[in-house]
Amino acid sequence: MTAITTSDGTEIFYKDWGPRDAQPIMFHHGWPLSGDDWDGQMMFFLDKGYRVIAHDRRGHGRSTQTASGNDMDTYVADVVALTDALDLKNAIHIGHSTGGGEVARYVAHAKPGRVAKAVLISAVPPQMVQTPTNPNGVPMAVFDDIRAQTAASRAQYYWDFTIPFYGYNREGAEVKEGVRRNWWRQGMMGSVLAHVNGIAAFSETDFTDDLKAIAVPTLVLHGEDDQIVPIAISGALSAKLVPGETYKTYPGYPHGMPTTHGEQINADLLAFVQG
Repeated sequence: MTAITTSDGTEIFYKDWGPRDAQPIMFHHGWPLSGDDWDGQMMFFLDKGYRVIAHDRRGHGRSTQTASGNDMDTYVADVVALTDALDLKNAIHIGHSTGGGEVARYVAHAKPGRVAKAVLISAVPPQMVQTPTNPNGVPMAVFDDIRAQTAASRAQYYWDFTIPFYGYNREGAEVKEGVRRNWWRQGMMGSVLAHVNGIAAFSETDFTDDLKAIAVPTLVLHGEDDQIVPIAISGALSAKLVPGETYKTYPGYPHGMPTTHGEQINADLLAFVQG
């Protein structure tokens, strides 16, 4: 297994494909998945001559099933450890959902020369949960329910979760059972404890200051029919906070649009990467 070991003994699994002298693109996955969720994008960009990297966040996929450190600051510290170990320079960081939050925080504080560009896809910033300063956010009761169902009946809850995740409950949607099974496979590989504890990381973390601090070209992509991370409280607000961002929305696209609409998303990513 290809992995690094962090300062607290956690093994972070990663895939690293392509020429070592090519520009690196690092992909950051969503909850509760793994680096495998980026297979389509990794194959696409590998074919274009890029070096592509995807890791499994601690507690997810093939990384250590940690009982601690399942918070955004530790997730980002793990990314720092990995990018340092691989000595990634001039890299493009692409994050989906929770991974978008990870990208925002990492890129905002990365060492000079490490990051060239950033992409936030269907991403959780600036903050998902409803608070006095974020009155239009999602009520805490929703996340408490996610916690309860993940802890009590993860297998069935994850299987059901794939329906709104990919917009398969919309009229005319082509439901692909293989896609659902692959999502479920990835989710069940990880630790139920890490997944439950990590819900706070994607729902309660406030990325406002991180977004304002990003100093590289940034692309924000969001589906207008995202049932998991509603565009009005996420992409639309993030686009206003990142200096000099490029913002693109997609009518009818779901949360999992890198999979359901991979051809279009890949083309838009390539245009940004090469632009």
